[in-house]
Amino acid sequence: MVFSSSVFLFLFLPLVLIGYFNPIFRGRRFKNYFLLLVSLGFYTWGEPLFVAVMLVSIGVNWLLGMRIARYEKRGRRKCLLVVAVVYDVALLVVFKYLSFISRTLGLLLHDDRLSLAIALPIGISFFTFQIMSYVFDVYYKRAEAQKNCLDVALYIALFPQLIAGPIVRYQTVAEELTGRVETPEDFTRGMSRFIMGLGKKLLLANYAGFVADKLFEQTGNLSAASAWLGAAAYALQIFFDFSAYSDMAIGLGRIFGFHFLENFNYPYMATSITDFWRRWHISLSSWFRDYVYIPMGGSRVSRGRSFFNLLILWLLTGLWHGANWTFIAWGLFYFLLIAFERVTGISLLKKPGAFSRIYTLFFVIIGWALFRSESITLAVQYVGAMFGVGSRGLIDETFWYYFANGKWLLLAGILLSTPFVPFCKQKIGVTNRVYQSISAFGLAALFCLSLVVCIKATYNPFIYFNF
Repeated sequence: MVFSSSVFLFLFLPLVLIGYFNPIFRGRRFKNYFLLLVSLGFYTWGEPLFVAVMLVSIGVNWLLGMRIARYEKRGRRKCLLVVAVVYDVALLVVFKYLSFISRTLGLLLHDDRLSLAIALPIGISFFTFQIMSYVFDVYYKRAEAQKNCLDVALYIALFPQLIAGPIVRYQTVAEELTGRVETPEDFTRGMSRFIMGLGKKLLLANYAGFVADKLFEQTGNLSAASAWLGAAAYALQIFFDFSAYSDMAIGLGRIFGFHFLENFNYPYMATSITDFWRRWHISLSSWFRDYVYIPMGGSRVSRGRSFFNLLILWLLTGLWHGANWTFIAWGLFYFLLIAFERVTGISLLKKPGAFSRIYTLFFVIIGWALFRSESITLAVQYVGAMFGVGSRGLIDETFWYYFANGKWLLLAGILLSTPFVPFCKQKIGVTNRVYQSISAFGLAALFCLSLVVCIKATYNPFIYFNF
């Protein structure tokens, strides 16, 4: 089920709000069980078979977490942690990577019989990383093990962030699972955040995605300007698509009393590639930093070992996004960029200026072209066209067509990917009452427009559903 679908907006969400905030059953236990039930229903709507995979994984990790908490000896605790990690990684390998591995072996050995086709459960990377977060936090004693398996299940399966994040750390919401308080202020702010995310998805991400899809379909038959326009459109699409889902997830979580951490911080305003990854998909980059990179030694080891750790980190980051050589190449691309910044000290500039932002955005857009391409061959052709290699010249009618028809939406996307709105608010200096009135009117208009688009639109899944 998609947040931006008619079924969710007109049926699922209203019924959930009525059931959760009913005046009869107000106990925390009822609210938790009700949320768990509707969350499992939410996942079952799209994955009626694979919900069992998620439930078994929750049960296995809950039992291992209880065992880890019971032992004091480091050896036994570490052994159980290894078992949990092996189980969770094996789950990802089977469902997400085994088809890719078998397909690659089939190509190498020229034997099609080796190729397997295993369906990918929606959101498996997200809920698996959350399950691992629970076990890690119990192991490192950052949080106590949950004695009630259903509370762990609620943490993993909570429908706002189940499918496409953000990846919520267990320690972040451990106390709120049983001790949260829902307030009218949280409800209002949560609903406002949800509406803003809905608008970003339906009005900006979907149109930018339409332009990107049309231009990437013409790989090998593009001018340089058209290739750059397609890559820029995809950069806007993936940002507004994913940040919209994060906005909607954070907003929905807040409605029910959960306070998830931010997942984006104007990444296209970054002044280095390192800075970009401090701002983009913060929950994933911090997860890899805390649970993979730092335990391997991080940058506190020898220079050669630190670069090896960085290589492993970015290989895993690329693989996390998908089982395709393009994602592996995309991860290696960022490894080279960040390694270059460490050697040259670019990311440590005290006074970054326009050049730093242009340099960062230049390579980020090239990276998105690689990320979006379906194969390495097509990626090379597309990126080559961006620099005039194999292109249809500098500029063509295709560029002018899409630019003329979408320039205002693309301009709005560019402005909204910067702190333009907060800057205007600060400069205008409106009073709280005036600002609240303007915001209320704007949100109402945005919601109505989004509903109109939603009713007319066809199925429009979020990009990160695939991961």
